[in-house]
Amino acid sequence: MRDIFISPHGNMLENWSEACPKALVSTSVVTVPVNEPVLFWVHANANNQTWLEKTMAEITKKFQVSKIVVLANTPNQTEALAAISKGAAGYCHAYSAAGVLNELKTVVSHGGIWLGRDLLQSLISVSREFVHNPSDQVHQALALLTPREQEVALQASTGLSNKEIARVLKITERTVKAHISSTLERLGLKDRLQLALVLNSKSTEPVQVPKAAKPSKLVASSKKVHSSKKVQSASGSFKKKLELAAA
Repeated sequence: MRDIFISPHGNMLENWSEACPKALVSTSVVTVPVNEPVLFWVHANANNQTWLEKTMAEITKKFQVSKIVVLANTPNQTEALAAISKGAAGYCHAYSAAGVLNELKTVVSHGGIWLGRDLLQSLISVSREFVHNPSDQVHQALALLTPREQEVALQASTGLSNKEIARVLKITERTVKAHISSTLERLGLKDRLQLALVLNSKSTEPVQVPKAAKPSKLVASSKKVHSSKKVQSASGSFKKKLELAAA
């Protein structure tokens, strides 16, 4: 997926160049000469909301297989919520470190959504009001994971950052990241918000790590498909509520 930065001033920030050394920069979508999937990084400022909405609409219309990430000079939850509801796959600070931008690109390229920590925690809190799963289904999902993946997944589903999870479980952030990646793959999920939806139980009691042995690969595969379909349905319902909240 090709990287193209859209900025009103046509300038590449140093962190953008470091993260995407082969990227192009343009002042508008009209001047972009590509016929392939593109990740558009749209630079938003507090005083150009109209320009941002127009640019996103043009990208959505002309590049239907591409994705949009909004880079904000002064990130705020209202703008982030509006951007996601209008089709953005990511939202972050324009001056985020190159490593963060690379991680963001990986998540978005695989179909996930990238949000700032505060907004992610807010959405996870909202999701707990809208989506509830029977405890047995939550335990079925956890049973597909290793014991350590289960611990990390439960912490991540509450909205904790990798650093916070590492501190709670007394492991490294690198280990946390690896466990979350493998967990999403095992459960057929795209991002941490979907993980929160899957592990949100109807029970008022905190979900505990199941003691049952892991199922066979055949059973695990079957449950993974079921879990994936279920969370897609839940995500669709949640997205509609998200759009209403942003209206």
